[in-house]
Amino acid sequence: MYFYFMSILNQKTLKKEVQFTGVGLHTGKEVSIKVLPSKPNTGIVFKRVDLKKNNIILPNVYNVSNATLCTTITNEFGISVSTIEHLMGALYGLGIDNALIEINSQEVPIMDGSAKNFVENFLDIGFELSDSPIKLIKIINKVTLEDGSKYISIDKSNVSLDIDFEIKYSNSLIGNQKNKINVYENKLSDIYNSRTFCLYEDIENLRKMGLAKGGSLNNAVVVKDNEVLNPEGLRNNFEFVNHKILDCMGDLYLSGYKIIGSLKCSQGGHSLTNRLLRKVFSDKNNYTVFEIKEKSLPHTYIDKSILKSIA
Repeated sequence: MYFYFMSILNQKTLKKEVQFTGVGLHTGKEVSIKVLPSKPNTGIVFKRVDLKKNNIILPNVYNVSNATLCTTITNEFGISVSTIEHLMGALYGLGIDNALIEINSQEVPIMDGSAKNFVENFLDIGFELSDSPIKLIKIINKVTLEDGSKYISIDKSNVSLDIDFEIKYSNSLIGNQKNKINVYENKLSDIYNSRTFCLYEDIENLRKMGLAKGGSLNNAVVVKDNEVLNPEGLRNNFEFVNHKILDCMGDLYLSGYKIIGSLKCSQGGHSLTNRLLRKVFSDKNNYTVFEIKEKSLPHTYIDKSILKSIA
């Protein structure tokens, strides 16, 4: 159900608009969004419909203004949209290239804390394929960042985007978790369904920081000592690290294109992923942008005879 096949290489949008309502995780405010079909080569665009002017915000690497516990993008006029990562992860995983997202507040609704609602509704609505070919970023040179015990790198790959992610928590229930996925070939249901999480003892500090005002057991997994406080428990055995992979997918989509590369991360998050992408794009020798000119890709390598470099 959740497969995204790289054999479909034309740009994709939704067949019709879909609406979501909910609460902002950090603001606690009620918010509605509409995700509408969009023309080829327009990309993903956010529009603050509660504002009359200067209300277009583009989700790109250099518009990230804050990466503390969520990803916030801000335009040149100081207008922001935050907590975009789960929605962006859903769009990326399903291969939706173009969409206009109308939002009537500053934060995307958290829904159930995962991308599950977004994905299910997009699949129900269906997709419209254009005649325009997709574009890909192929990593050429390995790029690495270290920040204390945190580590992230991206290296070249033949035809996939692999994400190899690990987390390390002193909490005995969460502990050390590691998972690796192929974004374009693996079944991603466990990734989409994995919810944001926090430690019970951190909630008070988050509230003092003005964050998590809309947080509850309906939209986050809360861990206290060696117990999950949510009555339904965990959705999968790797829910904690799988949610980090979902975040990572969403943050990677701020590159604007699908990526062909191999990413490894230990104890990273929104900030580290954004810093990695900025480092990648700081040197054109690190990557190439391609436009696919055929209907399918070989499964073992990218045959450059069917690619036209647009870098």
